[in-house]
Amino acid sequence: MAENPLTILAGHAASWRARPMPAEVERHARRALIDWFAALLPGCSRPPATLLAAALAPERGPGRAICYVDGIPGPVRHAALLNAIASHTVEFDDIHRDSGYHPGCPTIPPALAAAQARGAGMETLLRAIVAGYEVSCRIGMAVQPSHYRYWHTTGTVGTFGAAVSTALVLGCDARQVAHAIATAATFAGGLQQAFLSDSMSKPLHPGHAAEAGALAAIGAAAGVTGALDALHGPAGFAAATSEDRGKWDKALAGLDERFAITAITFKNHGCCGHIFAALDAVQELRREHGFAAGDVAGIHVGGYGPTKTICDRPEAATEADARFSVQYAIAALLVLGGVRLAAFAPENLRNPAIRALMPHISVALDPELAEAYPGRRAARVRITLRDGRELCRYQPTRKGDPDAPLSDAELSEKFTELAAPVIGSAAAERLLRALWSGSALPGAVPLPVRAAAE
Repeated sequence: MAENPLTILAGHAASWRARPMPAEVERHARRALIDWFAALLPGCSRPPATLLAAALAPERGPGRAICYVDGIPGPVRHAALLNAIASHTVEFDDIHRDSGYHPGCPTIPPALAAAQARGAGMETLLRAIVAGYEVSCRIGMAVQPSHYRYWHTTGTVGTFGAAVSTALVLGCDARQVAHAIATAATFAGGLQQAFLSDSMSKPLHPGHAAEAGALAAIGAAAGVTGALDALHGPAGFAAATSEDRGKWDKALAGLDERFAITAITFKNHGCCGHIFAALDAVQELRREHGFAAGDVAGIHVGGYGPTKTICDRPEAATEADARFSVQYAIAALLVLGGVRLAAFAPENLRNPAIRALMPHISVALDPELAEAYPGRRAARVRITLRDGRELCRYQPTRKGDPDAPLSDAELSEKFTELAAPVIGSAAAERLLRALWSGSALPGAVPLPVRAAAE
């Protein structure tokens, strides 16, 4: 393309420092922040965030950015790293459907940390979130879907979200934002193999993205320059991580007219989003026909590419594996009534009723659904009951997607469900109220003894 997509995106991002903030855009930014805290707080008492918080404690240093994993303030990059890891741990964080990316966990932590360090207010943070989502989601659209064959978009594209959001909080102009994006391009990383095998590496991807993006922005604010053709150049980000140099016309379409922050999916299940359409279909069929887990003889799921290649795990044994298993998630939904945090507790990972149902659930690639991905995340489900009935449903979208969104009330319920067990009902209610309407930044929250002690 004749124009440089990096400088175009940087100019757009910098405009969010002062441009009018439409009320609807602000509301969506607050929704993203609420959902991020909902995903963050349960992860604060779990590895790998707790392990790294302890390991890095001697290096913390002074600062005013809050690490929610242990409640102790410190430097921006330290808080960004650990908070981003924690917010991706229980798999309840948001999704941008068209870029196949979780924007909240890498974009919000460094912006919040930088805002806390500078004593900024909520408006600054919300503007930074909008800009970070906008740039990173559009870069993600440019390299998808081929990027997702080998790369974890949240680790790669998330570095741009972190760089832009931090740069906005630091007061960077368009030139400095451009250099932050350029440096972020050469920091980006995160391999799919990290979650195709059992490991703790996946949550580290947004952690690295948040820290590396923050470093890129801090450097740009200090005068460090990057290669301004790092996105579309012959050896740049798009060329290295996708089939071509990027679909930049598609990525830049509607810039200044349609904003990524208004098209975010908020998860309604605590597992991989590539399983959601199948779960929604099973849930609807059960609601319509009233069958129980014991009535099921078999379930077949037809899905798009990643539903088969990433989530067909008939023998998932660990918590991490189970969160990416169609078989486990559907069986848990039928046995437990939902796929929330409790579904991945040790006693349910061993639940004989769930284990007995899993071998009767199969997954196959549906070519028509694969062709529509990533713009549509659909499923076809066929359930055979023991009485001989066969129930079928085509699920065109997922509950929580922009075309079937969680309401503000449902989002608040999700926040309370995930946050109250960690910080207590009263504290969760205060934090939620502040996130919906407050002008000051959220501060420290009361941590349970177990998290503070680890």
